[in-house]
Amino acid sequence: MNFPDRVVICEVGPRDGLQNEKVVLTVPQKVELIERSVEAGAKVIEIGSFVHPKAVPQMADTDEVARLMKRADGVEYRALVMNLRGLERAEAAGIRKAKFTVSASLSHSLSNHNKTPEQAVRDFADCAEYAAGHGIELSGAVSTAFGCPFEGRVPLDQVMNVIARFREIGVRELSLSDTTGMANPAQVFEYTVKVRKEFPDMTWVLHFHNTRGMGLANVVAGMAAGIDRYDACFAGLGGCPFAPGATGNIATEDLTHMCHEMGIRTGYDLDAVIAVGRTVQQFVGHDTVSFILKAGKCTDIIAANK
Repeated sequence: MNFPDRVVICEVGPRDGLQNEKVVLTVPQKVELIERSVEAGAKVIEIGSFVHPKAVPQMADTDEVARLMKRADGVEYRALVMNLRGLERAEAAGIRKAKFTVSASLSHSLSNHNKTPEQAVRDFADCAEYAAGHGIELSGAVSTAFGCPFEGRVPLDQVMNVIARFREIGVRELSLSDTTGMANPAQVFEYTVKVRKEFPDMTWVLHFHNTRGMGLANVVAGMAAGIDRYDACFAGLGGCPFAPGATGNIATEDLTHMCHEMGIRTGYDLDAVIAVGRTVQQFVGHDTVSFILKAGKCTDIIAANK
């Protein structure tokens, strides 16, 4: 089985991790986590979302976070936006990459946005036009790409339709997101092989939740299919406030540890990533589902028994 020599791990904790926490972190705490994640090796980081504060109150201060955080050369700082107003706010805060998300599931899309997936993508056309005219890079996410809490398994043709609509408005980087943690390795391999073949000019990212314990197995399936870009979250926080039953993302430290054990480079300092995860647990005030924060690295066991 062929695996990539190197993978890019995007740290989504500041947005996808913190948006589902009951404890709302302070601006200095969020800035600390972003800056320390970058120091640990993150080259892509999702710093928050520019959405209405009533929708996601945990993200209400993203404008201030973006203005106060130190920015390192060579690091992509991106944010989630849901409309043109959010994109304008992101631009005003100095963010040069924005991400949109649209559900592949008709029921999920109608329930949350009262729009079909195709309509939801087309409604981002004004954002795509604005971004093109202002030098802002765009990426997209196809949420519930593998399973829906209302419909079950999402057929690949529905996913393909949403991808095609994203491509029509000029988006060339897309994430297939397992929002509900329903994906399995065989399905991940099948879907990613086919979307890469159908849309060879797109950059692909995979985003897994570990709801049913298959997150890292799904990463291995994605790597076998040729994908080398993955989202992960410090300490394994996360979930989706709009997807019933969704729990945490795969943990950045777990994914980094697995890759390093497999001889795959990530650019991360694993010890520094673990330290960030422990700080996250202190900030939110509870244990998380990170395996490495519980058990330690494999090399810790070897060192303890020498």
